[in-house]
Amino acid sequence: MMERLTARTRLHDSIHSPAYDRQALRPGIVHIGLGAFHRAHQAVYTDAALAHAFGNWGIVGVSLRSTEIAHDMQAQDCLYSVVARDRSGDSIGVVGSIVEAIAASEDGETVLARLADPSVHVVTLTVSEKAYGIDPVGGGLDQAHPAIASDLKSPTRPTGVIGYLTEGLARRRDRGQRPFTVLCCDNLPSNGRIVRRLVIEMAEMRDRALAAWIAENVSFPCSMVDRIVPAATAETRARAERLLRVEDRLSIEAETFSQWVIEDDFVSDRPAWEAGGALFVKDVEPYEKMKLRLLNGSHSLIAYLGQLQKLEFVRDVMGVPENVALVRRHMQAAVRTLDPVPGIDLAHYMDQLVERFANPAIAHRTLQIAMDGSQKLPQRLFQPAVDALSSGSDGAEFAFATAVWIAFIKQAGTLDDPRSSELLKAAADAEEPGDETASFFAIPGLFPKELQGNRAWRDRVNSLLKSLRS
Repeated sequence: MMERLTARTRLHDSIHSPAYDRQALRPGIVHIGLGAFHRAHQAVYTDAALAHAFGNWGIVGVSLRSTEIAHDMQAQDCLYSVVARDRSGDSIGVVGSIVEAIAASEDGETVLARLADPSVHVVTLTVSEKAYGIDPVGGGLDQAHPAIASDLKSPTRPTGVIGYLTEGLARRRDRGQRPFTVLCCDNLPSNGRIVRRLVIEMAEMRDRALAAWIAENVSFPCSMVDRIVPAATAETRARAERLLRVEDRLSIEAETFSQWVIEDDFVSDRPAWEAGGALFVKDVEPYEKMKLRLLNGSHSLIAYLGQLQKLEFVRDVMGVPENVALVRRHMQAAVRTLDPVPGIDLAHYMDQLVERFANPAIAHRTLQIAMDGSQKLPQRLFQPAVDALSSGSDGAEFAFATAVWIAFIKQAGTLDDPRSSELLKAAADAEEPGDETASFFAIPGLFPKELQGNRAWRDRVNSLLKSLRS
C-alpha cells in the first residue's frame, strides 16, 4: 500500500511545499466552507502570505455539512496538493496553511470556540449562494430556509453559516473581546453588504443590543474571487499520486489563473495576501460586476448549452465554433453594461476568458455549473438585462441565455436547485404557445420587476425558446 501524504512525508525537492514552519503555525483564520474552491484559492494565497511574512495565520477549516472532508483532512494532517493545469503541462504544490479541520455537524461547539477565540481575526466564507438563506423576494433573511429557521429557534446551537457568525460574534461581545472581520468569498453582488444585512437581521431577532454592537464594530468587506476549480475525480487523485509519489485523497486540480480582489476594510490584523497576488482596493464593485457578468454569466450560458447539446465539459462546448461565437457575443453585450474597471483591459480580459474556458487540461463539468440557476442567474443574467434595456439595447443576448436556461429546465427530469419544485412546476404549467415562459416570470423574486413588466423582452425569450426547439 502506498504511503499517504502527511506531515511526516518527505517530498521531492522539485515539489513546491510550505516554506515556513508548520509546527509553529497557530490559528488566526476560521474558514467556513471547506470545499475544493477554498483549498485551491484562499488557502493558497494564505500559504504565500505565510511564506512571505510568517505569523499566526493558520486556517481552521469548517465543513458545515460533509464529515468526510474533515476526516480526510485530519488523516493527512491537513496537507493536500493542488495541481495547476494548462496547455503547457502540470505543476503540483502542497498547501499547508490549513491547520485544523472540523465537521460542524459533529462538533459545533468546537466551531463556536474557534470563532470566539481572540486569536482569530478573520472569518472567510465559501458556502455557495444558496447556503446564506436569502429571501428571494425581499433580499433579507428567508425565515423558511431550513438553517435560518433552525438557528432562529436555537441560536446558541447553530447549524447554518449566518447562525454561526451571529453566535460567534455574540460570544465575543459578551466576553468583551474585539470582533472578527467577516470576509465573504462567494459569488454574490456586494457580498459583504449582503452578509452584513443577514447577520444583523438575525441578531435583531434575538437581541437588539447585539445587532447594534455588530453594526457598529464588525466589518464585512466585499471581495471578488476567481479560479476555475473542477470537482476532483479518481483521475485527479491518480495524477497527484504520480507527481507526488504518495497517495493524496484530497488532491484538487485548477487552472493556473487566479484572482482575488478585496475591499480594504478590516477591524484588526490580516495576512499579507498581497504576497500571493491579492489586490486590496477601496471599491470592489467594478471588479465584481466584471467577473459576475463576463465570467460567471458566460459560464452559465456555456453550461446550459452543454447540457442541451449533451456536451459533458466546458472545453467540449468551446470546441464548437458556433458556441464560441455565442459566448463572445454574450460577452460583448455584457461588457457594455460595465463601467471601466481600474487596471483591467476588458477586451484582453474577455480574450483570456475564452482561452480559459477552452483549456483542454481542465475537465469542468457543465452539469456542475448548471446547478442552482435560480440563485446565480439574477446577478449573472437578469440584472445585466435590466441595465442593457435601460440604456436602449434590446437585451437580445441576455434573452437568448435565459431561453437556453429555460430550455434546460424543460428537458430536465430533476434539478439541483433550491427552487427546483417551483421551476419544474413552471415548466409543466407552460402557457399557450405564444407565451410559454409566463409561468417562469411569475415565480416570486426570480426576475426583476423591470423584466417581469417588459412584455417585449419576454416575447423575445419566447421566440428564442421556440427557435431552440427547432
